Amino acid sequence: MRAVVYTESGDTSVLELVEREPAEPGPGEVRVRIVRAGVNPTDWKFRAGGMGELAFPEIVPGQDGAGVVDAVGPDVTDLAVGDRVWTMLAQHTRPGGTAQEQVVLPVGNVAVLPDAASYDLGASLGVPAVTAHRALTTSEGGPTRLAPGALAGRTVLVAGGAGAVGNAAIQLARWAGATVISSVSSDEKGALATAAGAHHVVDYRQADLVEEVRELAPDGVDLVVEVSPAQNLRKDVALIRPRGTIAIYANNGGDEVTLSVRETFSTNARFQWVLLYTVGHEALRAAAEDVTAAVAAGAYGVGEDHGLPLHHYPLEQTADAHAAVEAGAVGKVLVDVADA
Repeated sequence: MRAVVYTESGDTSVLELVEREPAEPGPGEVRVRIVRAGVNPTDWKFRAGGMGELAFPEIVPGQDGAGVVDAVGPDVTDLAVGDRVWTMLAQHTRPGGTAQEQVVLPVGNVAVLPDAASYDLGASLGVPAVTAHRALTTSEGGPTRLAPGALAGRTVLVAGGAGAVGNAAIQLARWAGATVISSVSSDEKGALATAAGAHHVVDYRQADLVEEVRELAPDGVDLVVEVSPAQNLRKDVALIRPRGTIAIYANNGGDEVTLSVRETFSTNARFQWVLLYTVGHEALRAAAEDVTAAVAAGAYGVGEDHGLPLHHYPLEQTADAHAAVEAGAVGKVLVDVADA
């Protein structure tokens, strides 16, 4: 089988297309023939050495993908050969990710892909959708699971609604019944956030974010899904309602923040940090089930019509796919590993 690998940290030149023998699934594992793989910022950050030393001598990048189960290990009963599936955290704690034609994964890292869903959609779930689910389900008095009506009566502010996680948060929050406000940096990105389902969009470069959001939500917002805390956290504190939650999943634009203790105290708010690698099995499975339900209901999609343009690269151009994500491509970058 063909696989993209790297054996040292560095720029995209360390990625190499090689031939490897496919592995066999062990107990509690399945092997997936990958059709489409998703590329996330953590993929190039791991490759570039920004997340520490390499955990294995040779690594196949890629947390997310979609394909078909082609072998099952002993004791596997929930999945069968021929099942269409999507993956999450494929590269976590193991060297083999989704930038290869066949990957062996624990059943806990695989979910059934609804029949009507494309492989493009399946490969776009994983990190973005599960991150968004976690951000939306950790509030005091809020739901721990998402379903229609779970966020009814709540207002959610999604920072960076044109990004992959922002897009997922908008779609899932809208499906769960929330009123969704999204901040963006241009009219073009505003159009994408609106296509994703945001009820209101605020261009923070053209208007005062706090004033605009306060007009839409005079009592404040219940939940903020935050991608740029260095720039936005003080604004979030000014917008959050008492006992609300600010869920932070990235550090775009800076690694440090400064807050007034007194101003922050008065909010009685929760700061929820979100990193998928340590959220635990229960949270991952809950997200997989709820995201799959949203997809099955037709409430979650990809492409221009859903606010997430797609950019395709063949497997042999995985380096270009990494470079596109690193350069800030708007939308979702996918690697075409095999024909459907």
